[in-house]
Amino acid sequence: MRTIELTKRQAEIIRIVKEEGPITGEQIAERLNLTRATLRPDLAILTMAGLLEARPRVGYFYSGRSVPNPFTEKLMSIKVGDVHSLPKVVVDTATAYDAVVTMFTEDVGTLFVVTSEGRLEGVVSRKDLLKVAIGGSDLHKLPIGIVMTRMPNIITTTPEESVFKAAQKLIAHEVDALPVVKPMNEEDGTESWQVVGRLTKTNITRLFVELVQGGGDFHIPGKL
Repeated sequence: MRTIELTKRQAEIIRIVKEEGPITGEQIAERLNLTRATLRPDLAILTMAGLLEARPRVGYFYSGRSVPNPFTEKLMSIKVGDVHSLPKVVVDTATAYDAVVTMFTEDVGTLFVVTSEGRLEGVVSRKDLLKVAIGGSDLHKLPIGIVMTRMPNIITTTPEESVFKAAQKLIAHEVDALPVVKPMNEEDGTESWQVVGRLTKTNITRLFVELVQGGGDFHIPGKL
């Protein structure tokens, strides 16, 4: 049976609930000096995993379970490749203005910066572009390479990774999307990655809803 690797924050949440439960989400957030919205994904995962239980108007309490329940086992068996979306990208020769337009037309908050061969070069977020716009930079002339986060400082996932582990990455690194990558063969032997998809909080939420509505059954619907 698989074990769950908890983040430090999730382990602290469980400790608080063990000692003080039943306790509300707002009270847990106060103990950690965080907002309720920040904790919501952690509480959802811990509840889905069966480690915590929640009762309306009462709060969270520790279930006493130390192993995943069948729902969690199902979640951990589903791969990123089963649920990821098509990637939203801009080429590395684009300007910051090009990225703003693409972000607006695609209605996304994160873009992946790639070469003409599809090699991952960077990630740019809505916050990154807003920061340079407020700073007074000419977005029409500013290369996207100046704005983006570069490899190797990018958190990625792969089609073979479990959705549960990828969701842990989204929470731990507080990002909205992960590039789904496969290794590329370079002539000089260097390591590089081809972008084949994106995994977002929306993908995870849709999966949770389908699992609950289907009583734990999940039917691969194609790329969302």
